[in-house]
Amino acid sequence: MTATDAGTGLWDIALNPTATPTDDATREAVLADPGFGRKFTDNMVRAKWTAERGWHDAELVGYGPLLLDPATNFIHYGQAIFEGLKAYRHADGSIKTFRPFRNAQRFANSARRLAMAELPEELFVGSIEALVREDREWVPQDAEKSLYLRPFMFSTEIGLGVKPADAYEYLLIASPAGAYFPKGIKPVSVWLSDDYVRAAPGGTGEAKCAGNYAASLIAQAEASQHGCDQVVWLDAAERKWIEEMGGMNLYFVYGSGDSARLLTPRLTGSLLPGITRDSLLTVAADLGIRADEGEISIEDWKEGCASGEISEVFACGTAAVITPVGEVKSRTSGAWTVGDGGTGPITARLRQELLDIQTGAIPDRHNWLHAIC
Repeated sequence: MTATDAGTGLWDIALNPTATPTDDATREAVLADPGFGRKFTDNMVRAKWTAERGWHDAELVGYGPLLLDPATNFIHYGQAIFEGLKAYRHADGSIKTFRPFRNAQRFANSARRLAMAELPEELFVGSIEALVREDREWVPQDAEKSLYLRPFMFSTEIGLGVKPADAYEYLLIASPAGAYFPKGIKPVSVWLSDDYVRAAPGGTGEAKCAGNYAASLIAQAEASQHGCDQVVWLDAAERKWIEEMGGMNLYFVYGSGDSARLLTPRLTGSLLPGITRDSLLTVAADLGIRADEGEISIEDWKEGCASGEISEVFACGTAAVITPVGEVKSRTSGAWTVGDGGTGPITARLRQELLDIQTGAIPDRHNWLHAIC
């Protein structure tokens, strides 16, 4: 077990669950077709931080609305961060999460970048354990489904002074998630955005903060106008080097079969250090596939596809695990197809291998799974 995946989830969290949980029939109807982020479980966890008391009043309570003062700091100045991870029900009935301590670490890093109070790892993981145990009936039985967990934190100081807040609130909510590709894996088309950038060196690109996602929406709308499913971000300085796809990291497959190798853009400070991205570097090595971190330009991508050197491209993240990229469009570089436009064998193999680890279908060689109940 590595230091970044180890730890304990112990924390004193008061349990005050809802007195009116969802009835079995209604819950089962939701679990039959949960979608993503549409319905939420019966409870949530919350905790507060103040400069005087530190973290306190951690409790599990019924899911419900928040009451906010109009002058609450984060509404005006954007001190808000979040994470995303999943709980899976295994064939033996047990429920486990995937690498939650890495999420806890990234959550703390995001808080540090936004000058927010850092949540202790034990409270982060302890909140997940408490909520999943209380709402375990919301974890789907189907291996293609999961319980999506959304930890988030925002500043709660009242006042319009521009400074790091002296009060914060942490919350954890959960939502059953259906299969990301219910009709089979569907490759996406992407738009290379040269009008907008996601992040710049020295900015908040490494942080999983709300403002990054707000800033991305106009480029995503532009992608849709050009008939594309997603936007691909370029570097801020030269608008030449490939960085991310939407909120996901990218991988490029060179060659095929036993000679295939992977390349993913190097973490430069403006890319989000994806936990799925990191896991795939290890999974690829397990499968005997060379995986490197480096740089790839727009022209490298286009010419690599034209020559056949680049055979597959995929994005990766918590929600979809792996999403194939089939077509690329650009205002300045034209359009091209990746491989035959479908899901390549390396992409499919890596996706299945990681899913099998997460759902317990194959052994967890790296102790990534964290048992909850």
